[in-house]
Amino acid sequence: MSRLSRPTWTQEIALVISDIDGTLVTPDKVLTRRAIEAVRRLSDAGIGFTLISSRPPRGMAAQVAALDVRLPFAAFNGGALTTPAMVPIERYCLTPEVARGMLGLLDACGVDAWVFADDDWLLRDAQGPNVPRERRAVGFDPVVVDAFDGVLGRIGKLVGVCNDPELLAQVEADAVASWGQAAAIQRSQPYYLDVTHPMANKGDGASALAALIGIDLARTAVIGDMFNDVAMFARAGVSIAMGQAPPQVKAKADVVTLANTEDGFAHAVDLILRARDASEAGRS
Repeated sequence: MSRLSRPTWTQEIALVISDIDGTLVTPDKVLTRRAIEAVRRLSDAGIGFTLISSRPPRGMAAQVAALDVRLPFAAFNGGALTTPAMVPIERYCLTPEVARGMLGLLDACGVDAWVFADDDWLLRDAQGPNVPRERRAVGFDPVVVDAFDGVLGRIGKLVGVCNDPELLAQVEADAVASWGQAAAIQRSQPYYLDVTHPMANKGDGASALAALIGIDLARTAVIGDMFNDVAMFARAGVSIAMGQAPPQVKAKADVVTLANTEDGFAHAVDLILRARDASEAGRS
């Protein structure tokens, strides 16, 4: 159930920014018919729609096309602003020093590393944890390499991959202690630790998208499900958390919708449109 069955925000929403994994798509990475129809309803109501995700730009292309997204979108948690035609607008990369240090930490802790650079997904073990899951999500195959030395200055996102949440949480804490001022370090899923440029976070990403599109953040609604979404919750006029989100994430949102197994994204859009209708009725 939503926390607010009758939304009470006062600003009329003009732009919706949605996360993808855990939010827009199901756990099996399916974009449902109801989700597609919900985006169409936003367009019919004159409300803009775009995406922000930890995925690389190339890994968002299918959703951009399926939803007919016509506005700039943000990949790498806001680190790669891109047009719907896949033309880069702005890109932020990790420094070689941070990338080298993080890779060393992951190796020391026995955590697999993925590197996204030059529009490629690089890894050292094609049989490592969650590779099939990521391949299904981003829609392209990884490139197997012996080492990452050749791309250290061009990394848009570095990911620690581990199916032991407690171990990954400890790695996250150690990474933040060492490089928290020089990088954005946060889990995008319980099993993924994202490391990006400090400007590549969803708070700055949502702000940049709103500025590019020309919409005040106070008239922007954001929808997400994980800890890396909280930064944009704090910036937007309205924040909506998915029903399956961790309690700490839901506590930071204005509204809690249904889970992504229950078309929670479409339900969130219903709340936004209902609030718009109520606002228009109040003015008439």
